[in-house]
Amino acid sequence: MDVATLQQQLKKSASAPVYLVLGTQQALQKQARAAFTKLIPDEEKVMNVGNYDMEVTPISTAINDAVSAPFFGEHRLVMINKPYFLTGQRPNVKVDHNVDELANYLKKPEPTTIMVLFAPYEKLDGRKGVVKLLKKNAVQVDAAPLKEAAARRAVESLFHDAGVKIEPTAMDELVRRCNADYGRMSASVQQLALLSYPDNVVTAKMVAGLIEQSLDNNVFHLVNAVLKRDQKTALNLYQQLLAAQTAPLAINGALVNQFRLLIQIKVLAKRGLSQGSIASKLRVHPYRVKLGMQTVRHFKMQDLTSGYLGLIDCDIQLKSSQRSPELLFQLFMLKLGHVA
Repeated sequence: MDVATLQQQLKKSASAPVYLVLGTQQALQKQARAAFTKLIPDEEKVMNVGNYDMEVTPISTAINDAVSAPFFGEHRLVMINKPYFLTGQRPNVKVDHNVDELANYLKKPEPTTIMVLFAPYEKLDGRKGVVKLLKKNAVQVDAAPLKEAAARRAVESLFHDAGVKIEPTAMDELVRRCNADYGRMSASVQQLALLSYPDNVVTAKMVAGLIEQSLDNNVFHLVNAVLKRDQKTALNLYQQLLAAQTAPLAINGALVNQFRLLIQIKVLAKRGLSQGSIASKLRVHPYRVKLGMQTVRHFKMQDLTSGYLGLIDCDIQLKSSQRSPELLFQLFMLKLGHVA
């Protein structure tokens, strides 16, 4: 189930003995944690809520807490954080975990304890016996990064809960400035809701005034200008980045990364991979792939490789010569124009 379904379920019905919150989207992990914490009355939290970090605390400590009866309450909540031993990861920690204790607990969990494992990972190691037991006996909550459409719906729901309406153009602007990242979008909801008073309507102007353009956003527009050989627009955008105190090496590095991504998208799309498959393979947000696919269909591979190689040369010049970054960028644009 997703986090929204979890929140509704916990309000309406009894909780399950064991939950697994799996996924790297920190905003969703945080929302799930808050939903579970609300199950324990405030006056009981000190005695009936346990929070254990598996990178510093043995699993046996959490299990001992889980098998204990609640103290003057109906339930005990035991939250197990970063259970890396369920994955193939080997972090540099000095904690001994008796995973068999967790496996035995999963076979017969305490009815008065709500155990929640918060796993901020893409996936678990399905070959491990304890993972198989966990998937069999726990309710799994999905905290993976949301795709653009799902992120839009989730953020609209947050605005609705806050009694605020967001205009379609404002949502588009929010998605663009946050690269459709649900964590960043949701973090802006409260401030935008305050800005919308007294009309309680969020506009695109409010979004633009609150959320700064990220380097990736600015570079995306710059890349398009470079590919179109639009020297005037490209130089103007480059100067804006310099005026915003962005380091020349950071600008060039972002340009190199964007061109590399476009080349990879071009190759993988030609092989027939879908947007979602490309995003998964390259480990980037689907929204970036969506924008990339819209870009590469208008340009040849030679355009992309020429820009990429030119920027690599520009990077070398930035590190080894005394020429101004602006001049080096102008020279890069001139050389790229001759290649066309």
